[in-house]
Amino acid sequence: MAAKNSLLEFIKRQIEVENEIVKSLDEALKDIRNPAVKDVLKGISLDSVKHADMYASALTLLTVVPQALSQEHLERHRSLVEKHIRIEAELIEKISKILPTVDNEKVKLLLTAILADEKRHHELLKRVLEIIVRGETITEDDWWDVLWRNTPFHGAPGG
Repeated sequence: MAAKNSLLEFIKRQIEVENEIVKSLDEALKDIRNPAVKDVLKGISLDSVKHADMYASALTLLTVVPQALSQEHLERHRSLVEKHIRIEAELIEKISKILPTVDNEKVKLLLTAILADEKRHHELLKRVLEIIVRGETITEDDWWDVLWRNTPFHGAPGG
């Protein structure tokens, strides 16, 4: 229990830290004129927004009993995630092909950073599909299994 409380406090503090980063960067961005520097810092700020949201999700997972997804929602979630896995794969391929042809080191730096993000997104989406969507889903087959697993004769005559 102490470990869980420690984790909860850590997560709450990280949400505050990420929000502080966003506030600080957003304030600093007002005075930056270099588009590459500005956009990289803006990207870091957006990542911090994302991190705060992800910490909040982790907090919810640790403190609220999740409701299982219905089969309909599972299919919708799965379809969406699979679509974005395909999109990310296409982006990775396109950027990987163009990157060796880029001579401008600044542009190459930005494209390399984008490629790294796309690869991370692709792997994360595959894990989401594997762990989160499936882990929170109860299919119709699962319900039938729960209903009939310990029932003698499974409803057949003779029981």
